[in-house]
Amino acid sequence: MKFVAAAKLRRAQEGVFAARPYAREILRVMRSAAARIETPQHPLLERRPEERVLAVVLTGDRSLAGAFNTNVIRRALQFLREDQSKTKQVMVVGKKGRDTLKKRGYDFAGEWIGVSSNVEFSSAKEIAAKIAELYSARQVDAVYAVYNEFKNVLVQKLQVQKLLPIDPAVLTESQAEETVGVSRKSDEASLPHDLAPSGKGWVVDYIYEQPVAELFAGLVPRYLESEVFRILLESAAAEHAARMTAMDSATRNAADLIERLTLDMNKIRQAGITKELIEIVSGAASALS
Repeated sequence: MKFVAAAKLRRAQEGVFAARPYAREILRVMRSAAARIETPQHPLLERRPEERVLAVVLTGDRSLAGAFNTNVIRRALQFLREDQSKTKQVMVVGKKGRDTLKKRGYDFAGEWIGVSSNVEFSSAKEIAAKIAELYSARQVDAVYAVYNEFKNVLVQKLQVQKLLPIDPAVLTESQAEETVGVSRKSDEASLPHDLAPSGKGWVVDYIYEQPVAELFAGLVPRYLESEVFRILLESAAAEHAARMTAMDSATRNAADLIERLTLDMNKIRQAGITKELIEIVSGAASALS
């Protein structure tokens, strides 16, 4: 099981690394479009008082992964019990989280099983669509994801990440590919013809075939999909790493147990041989006397 988990971990890591360029470019293009809109607007950007909160809990579908599932469920329960004045809804990804939370009496806004064993973008797209639907319909005011973030084979970090509404800082942070280090006092005539001023600096003046606002409206859901996909990949990699570590520890513990039992068995066998020798010697001594 350790070797199987190691092979799955390697594939999961490759998936995490392969997904990063796409997520980075989606974010860059979304920021570029937002820089050309005076007031970026989208239902997923709308901020309102957090009276109804949705918690997306990501666990594994199988056990034998150490404290991986237990830690996520414990943190999710702690999050759900915080601030009882808010209405909490739950969305689960993973059989272990679903079974435990269902026993605790929680109803689910959505559930997905079998995702961690084979993370695909179609699953992330389906989950993101459900989250966006609930938020756009004003059934929830904020969405948080509770999951294990993959750091390395030995370390998985519990995260409670806010997915919606999208933080405005995500759109305002400057990108080296988009902004140009030009002083606002520079002579516009001396600038390249493909630069245009913006409230966030000088940006490359792309020519869009569609209105920028329309492009931005299509990019925001794609950004949410990429974030959900990244979280699924992180959680899957963390699960495989935890299982590999747990199985390695179990193997070493079993080897130690076998060594101790073998030693005990040898002691008992030696004691039996010694007892038999004493009985033979005592019988021979009695016969001679």
